[in-house]
Amino acid sequence: MTSTEIRQQFLDFFKSKGHLIVPSAPLVAKNDPTLMFNNSGMAQFKDFFLGNGTPPSKRIADTQKCLRVSGKHNDLEDVGFDTYHHTMFEMLGNWSFGDYFKKEALTWSWELLTEIFKLPKDRIYVSVFEGSEAEGVPFDQEAFDIWKAIVGEDRIILGNKKDNFWEMGETGPCGPCSEIHIDLRNADEVAKTPGKSLVNADHPQVVEIWNNVFMQFERMADGSLVPLPEKHVDTGMGFERLCMAIQGKQSNYDTDVFQGTIQYLSKKCGVAYGKDNWSDIAMRVISDHIRAIAFCIADGQLPSNAKAGYVIRRILRRAVRYGYTYLNFKEPFLYELVPLLSKQFAGVFDELSSQESFVAKVIQEEEISFLRTLSTGLVRLDKLMQDTKAANKTILSGEDVFELNDTYGFPVDLTALIARENQLAIDEEGYQKALAQQKDRSRKDANASAEDWVILNDEEEASFVGYDLFETSTQVLKYQKIQNKAGIQYKVVLEETPFYAESGGQVGDIGTLHFQNSNTIIQVIDTKKENDLVVHMVNNPMIEKVAEEPLVAKINQKRRRAITQNHSATHLMQAALQSVLGKHVAQKGSLVNEEILRFDFSHFQKVTQDEILEIERLVNEKIAQNIPLLEERNVAIEDAKSKGAMALFGEKYGDFVRVITFGKDFSVELCGGTHVPATGEIGLFKIISESSVATGVRRIEAITSQKAYELLSEQELIIDHLNELLKSPKDLIKAVAQLVETNSSLQKVVSNFQQKELGILKTSLVSQIKEQNGINYLVKQIDVPNADALKNLVFDIVGNQDNHFCLLVAELEGKASLALAISKNLVDAKGLNAGNIIRELAKEVQGGGGGQPFLATAGGQNPAGLPNVLTKAIQYL
Repeated sequence: MTSTEIRQQFLDFFKSKGHLIVPSAPLVAKNDPTLMFNNSGMAQFKDFFLGNGTPPSKRIADTQKCLRVSGKHNDLEDVGFDTYHHTMFEMLGNWSFGDYFKKEALTWSWELLTEIFKLPKDRIYVSVFEGSEAEGVPFDQEAFDIWKAIVGEDRIILGNKKDNFWEMGETGPCGPCSEIHIDLRNADEVAKTPGKSLVNADHPQVVEIWNNVFMQFERMADGSLVPLPEKHVDTGMGFERLCMAIQGKQSNYDTDVFQGTIQYLSKKCGVAYGKDNWSDIAMRVISDHIRAIAFCIADGQLPSNAKAGYVIRRILRRAVRYGYTYLNFKEPFLYELVPLLSKQFAGVFDELSSQESFVAKVIQEEEISFLRTLSTGLVRLDKLMQDTKAANKTILSGEDVFELNDTYGFPVDLTALIARENQLAIDEEGYQKALAQQKDRSRKDANASAEDWVILNDEEEASFVGYDLFETSTQVLKYQKIQNKAGIQYKVVLEETPFYAESGGQVGDIGTLHFQNSNTIIQVIDTKKENDLVVHMVNNPMIEKVAEEPLVAKINQKRRRAITQNHSATHLMQAALQSVLGKHVAQKGSLVNEEILRFDFSHFQKVTQDEILEIERLVNEKIAQNIPLLEERNVAIEDAKSKGAMALFGEKYGDFVRVITFGKDFSVELCGGTHVPATGEIGLFKIISESSVATGVRRIEAITSQKAYELLSEQELIIDHLNELLKSPKDLIKAVAQLVETNSSLQKVVSNFQQKELGILKTSLVSQIKEQNGINYLVKQIDVPNADALKNLVFDIVGNQDNHFCLLVAELEGKASLALAISKNLVDAKGLNAGNIIRELAKEVQGGGGGQPFLATAGGQNPAGLPNVLTKAIQYL
C-alpha cells in the first residue's frame, strides 16, 4: 500500500464514521502567542477546546503538517541519526468536541489498524494512565476496561504522568491518554525479548504510532485540576511511522514517503544509499529537511535572521552543510528537490505546487548565499588551525569556535569535524560558555506570568461589530492579569467589541472603555487576537474594580480611518503590481498602520522607476474612479475562489470567508480587515520606497491621504525654493543639471590648483628638514585644504628615504589634524611606531588616533593645543 493510499484510507475511514474532513492549517502558527509553528494536530483546534469558538462539526478528521524544531518539542538534532524523528511530519487525527468519548475512539483505533490496515494484532501494545495521587487524578479504569476487552490484560501497559497524561501547556485543557505501540522487529528478536518490555524505551523498532488523548480537565494557574463541562477526544497518529509499519519497513526513511528524494540524492552524488555510513545520514537529513523548508516557504514563512524565519534558515543551512560535507555537493542542490515534493503532495498540500518555482528560487538563492559563507568560514578556520598548531596546541579555543559560528555563520559541528580531520579538537566547554554569555546578553524577559482568567459571564459569546460600528454598549466577559516586560497588564474580552484585533498585517485599534456606573475611563493601548479571541490590552488596575459594570467601548476613529485608507490602498496596489509586474506577484507579508502601508511580495528583480510610476498611476486612477466597496460576508470558501478571490498562502481560512472587491475585474481578495466605503476616500497614493527584504521578495512602502498630501506639499516647497534660488529658469531640471556640471568643472580646477600649491609647499617643506641624532626631521604646522592633503604630504616627504621623521599638523574647520610618517629603517632598527607616538601627541589636542608603524593620523577637538604637539614631538626626538 502506498503512502498516498494509506493517507486516503485513514480519511475515508473516519468520514464513514461521520467525521468532517478539514484541510491542514499552515505550518506557521497564526494568532497564537504560545506557538511559533504548529507542532501537533490539535493546534488548529485549540480554540474549540478552550471554548473560544464553535467547531464546524462535532466530529472532525484531518492530516496536519507539523514542525518540531523549537521550544518544548525540538527533534532537530535527532533527525537523520535515528529511523523515526523528523522536523516536518504529518499528524493524522480524529477529533470529538463534546460528542463521542473513550469507547468509540479506542474501538475505532483498533478497527482501523487491524481490520483496514491489517497490522498484526500480536505486535500491538497499548498504554493507559496509572493515575497520580499527587495530582488527585485516578487510574484510568474506563480506558483499561475497554482495552482489556479488545486486546487482553497482558498487552496493556500502565504509564506515568510523563507518558500518559497530556497537557496543552502550563494551564488549560488536559487529560489522560492511551498510546498504541507496535513492535516492528524481526521474528528472531521478538522471540528473544518481549516487545512489552521495550515500549517507551526508545527502541527504534518498538514505536508509538497513535495517541488518544481524553480531555477531561482544565489545569489552573495554581496547579489544580478542574473537570471540563464537556469531554473531548484529541488523537494523533504519526503518518510516517504508520507507513513504516504498514509497508513492513524498519525505518521511516525506507518508505515511499522519503525514498523518492533519497534515490534522487543517491544518483546525484554517485553514492548508493544503505551503506550505513555518514552519506546515509546526510541523505536522511536532506530528505527530511527539504520538506520542512519547502512547506514553510509555501506557507508564507521566508528564511531570515529572526524568529520563525531564522529557524527555517537554520534547517536549510543544516541540510546544505550535510550535502557539502558528506555528499560533496559544492553547488546548490536542494532547490532541485522541490519539483519532486510538489508532485508527491499534489492533491494533498497543493500550496507547494501552486508556488513551485517561487519556493525553488528562494531555496536556490539561500543555498548560494550559504555556500559563499562556508567558503569564507573555511579560510578563517584554516588560519585558526595554523595558529593553533604554531602555538603547539591541539585544541581550538571555544571563543574562536564561537566567533566562527556567530560572525561567519560557520556551523560548530562542521568546525569540529574539520578540526578532527586535522588532528585537532575544539574546546566544547569554552564554546558553550561563550554561547551562554551571548544568550545572557540577548535574553528577553523570561519571567512573564499570568493569573487565571477571571470569568464574569461564560454564557455569552464574544463578537466583533467593528465593520459597522465605532462604539458599542457591552460588558466584560472575562479578564486576565499578566506580568511581562511592560509590567502589569490586563487582557480584557468583551461580549461585543468594535475594536479590530491585529491580524492580516493590520494593526489593532486603540480607544477607550467607559464604565458607566463609576464613570471610569480606561485606555485600550492595543488590541490583539489570541486563539480567535479579540483581546483588549489595558494597563489600568482599575479594571479589577469596575469590570462588572456596563460599559461603552469606543475606538479612536481618526486613527482607524487612516488605517482603513492604507489598507484599502494595499488591495489596489496588489492588483496594480500583478497588472504591471505579472501574475507571479503574491503577498509575502504586510504592515498597515495609520502612518504607512508596507507590502512584501514575490518578485526576483528590482522594480524600475517606470514600473513604480505605472503602479502609482493605476492605483490613483482607481481612487479617482471612486469605486464603491463590495463587501460579502459569510461566503462559502469555494464560491469565493470561483470568483477569483486571492487567498494568502500560509493563512487558514474557514468554510465561510469575507470577500472584499474594488472593481469586479480589478481587486477581489479574501480579507478580514477594515476598508473604506469607496476608493475616493483614500484621496491620494504615493510610493516612497522600494527595496529587497529577502531572497525573491521585494518591499514597497507607500502613504495615502493626508500623509501623501503632506509629502507632495513639502516637495512643492523645495521646488519653489529652488526656482527662487535659480531665478525661475524656464527648465528647472536643466538649470540644476547645468549647475551640477559647472560645480564639477570648478572642483576639478580647484583640485588641480591645490595639487600645484601642494607641490610648491612640499618643495618648501623639504628644504626645512633638520637633522638631530642621525634623524632627518620636520615638525611643523601648515595650512592645507583637508586632512587627506596633510596625510599625503608626510607620506610623499618621507617616501622611500631612510632616517626621516615627518610630523605635520593643521587646523581644519576648527579642529586639530595630525599626520606622522617615519622611515621603515627607523621603525625596524629603533622600534619607532607612528601609531603609538601620534596617540600620545593627540592628547595635547583632546583627541586620539592611530595607524601603522610607518604612517599614522590623529584628530582632536582643541586646535589651541597644536603648538604643544610640536614642542612635545621635538622633545621626543
